Amino acid sequence: MIVALLMLVGGVAVGVFGSLLGLGGGLLIVPLLTLGFHLPLREAIGVSLVCVIVTSGASAGVFLERRVANLRLGMVLELFTAIGAVFGGLMAFLLDERVLAGLFSALLIYVAVSMLRARSTAPVGAPRAIATDVVGPRGEGFIAGLAGPDYPVHRLGPGLLGSVVAGIASALLGIGGGLVKVPVMHMVMGVPLRVATATSNLMIGITASTSAWIYLLRGGIDPYAVGPTAVGVFIGASIGSRLAHRVDVRALRLLFTAVLLYTAYQMIRRAAGLQ
Repeated sequence: MIVALLMLVGGVAVGVFGSLLGLGGGLLIVPLLTLGFHLPLREAIGVSLVCVIVTSGASAGVFLERRVANLRLGMVLELFTAIGAVFGGLMAFLLDERVLAGLFSALLIYVAVSMLRARSTAPVGAPRAIATDVVGPRGEGFIAGLAGPDYPVHRLGPGLLGSVVAGIASALLGIGGGLVKVPVMHMVMGVPLRVATATSNLMIGITASTSAWIYLLRGGIDPYAVGPTAVGVFIGASIGSRLAHRVDVRALRLLFTAVLLYTAYQMIRRAAGLQ
């Protein structure tokens, strides 16, 4: 009972954070369950995927109602993310848990460093990017249709490739793909950070659903851990989605980076067999 209560409280904290940053909470759920509750890493990833679905469902409606998320862009990118999620789900049961922990750590460090180096919301040379991503006026019209009311969308090709990577990472590591999607949309495609996090929240539920089925069929989801954690995540995500518009973007990026680095340190220790 005490363990379930602690999982509930931890789920609330993870839900708030995941909703604010568009990460689906998987960034913290996996370390929380493996390091805090000693759940096997692969089972923690399965639980995380279910919680990601809950986070997305709880917060997506709020972001759509406030017209912060870019629905058209999100659905286009999600087509490619889902493809990556299928491949990642099949690969997850072929890899050793230490390898998964090492991959988790490497991804966290890379994204953290990338976010620290980002100094503007628009990529360098953005005006020229459209010409390299599309062919002919029809293609240009398509990418223009993905833009927001006060910002263009650039580099669709790299964005689609990053979406496939996000899908693979989601299934392998239980992160919902937001860990990759947010930096890709923000730093590569020139989407404002707040819009990127909101759009990511729409996408991560679909991404996680694609790979969660594979974990369920292979017995990789612990129902006793899913229950309290998912309820806590739902509560936290509902709170976080209503606080998102009040959070300073610079503070959001710093918080994002700090947690990434701390979590990477803990997962490196696990990959090395120190925990």
